[in-house]
Amino acid sequence: MQSAVNIEIVFWSAVALVLYAYAGYPCALAVLARFRRRTIRRRSHTPMVSFIITAHNEGPRIAQKIENTLRQDYPASRCEIIIASDSSTDETDAIAAAFAPRIQLVRAARRGGKEAAQRLAIEAASGEVLIFSDVATALAPTAVRTMAGNFADPTVGCVSSLDRFVDSHGRAAGEGAYVRYEMWLRTLETRANSLVGLSGSFFAARRDVCARWASNRQSDFSTLLRAVELGYRGVLDPECVGYYHSIDDPDREFSRKVRTVVRGLAVLAANLRMLNPWRFGLFAWQLASHKLCRWLVPFAMIVALATSAILASASPLYLGLCAAQVTFYGAALAGIFRPSPRLRIPSFFVAANVAVLVAWCRFACGERMVTWHPSQRASALPSIQPQ
Repeated sequence: MQSAVNIEIVFWSAVALVLYAYAGYPCALAVLARFRRRTIRRRSHTPMVSFIITAHNEGPRIAQKIENTLRQDYPASRCEIIIASDSSTDETDAIAAAFAPRIQLVRAARRGGKEAAQRLAIEAASGEVLIFSDVATALAPTAVRTMAGNFADPTVGCVSSLDRFVDSHGRAAGEGAYVRYEMWLRTLETRANSLVGLSGSFFAARRDVCARWASNRQSDFSTLLRAVELGYRGVLDPECVGYYHSIDDPDREFSRKVRTVVRGLAVLAANLRMLNPWRFGLFAWQLASHKLCRWLVPFAMIVALATSAILASASPLYLGLCAAQVTFYGAALAGIFRPSPRLRIPSFFVAANVAVLVAWCRFACGERMVTWHPSQRASALPSIQPQ
């Protein structure tokens, strides 16, 4: 009898973790934001900025990205543009060099990964605000000016853009429930306290935040943690949008997710001290909720299924709960192998958590995935039309 009770406790604890990670945490943030709303004192602000574009074999898109950046509505004398080439072997460097003197090219002598190339650019940069962007991300002409305006607030240490998928005509495309959910969650985090992560495709940080740059760890996550450690906060600016095409190949999207989580786990492992609420207060709860709990969900899913199966023979309730889980996972698998709009959410949820589980296994085996291959999106940057 006691054994059954213990198994029930394990089951409901696992279910509670899943529900908390995806629903409880944002609901708690929403309540907190009603009583503790942190505003951002934005204003017209034009600090010296260094716009850093990291590239590896981006020959087909690099010229478009440079031209997109040169069209920014920001004083040219206050914005230097640096291409950080991670030892590209195609025509990327030659194309970038042709834009001199408006463009500065720094090249890694050997391939060391995205963050190592970014570090070279930081060492060459003179800006008080450093802006990082991927080649595949298109920006509206006001993006840099909008992002810079956030740094008029002395409490802001880093700024994240809003992610938006667009179709071939530049119109907003079906970015998916997950992306909308993530952007909503970041909005709540900004209102209540601070972001927990930045959009890796387009973000900015103060120079002092980037002083201790880790060449082998995920830059967007590391930069946010460093900002908080220095007493700043990270914010989302919904007016600052990064536009990009989605990855149509499910296998590549799965691999991208695995790589992102492996690199995120490495950053979290190196910053476990930031889970201490006595030192980092509210942010420690956010970090544990948004990152650690989310990454523990696949284990909770396995535990919930296994314990409900054990209890099913003795209880109609647990038999029904077990059957519901099996039905859900069956529908998700069907949606993965035969895509259907009605099964898109369960399919994505299961695939994403399988990716997290694979990432844990690779991380435990010592993989850190320092070098990177830019996401294989369309060969041209997305065009941007008024939304």
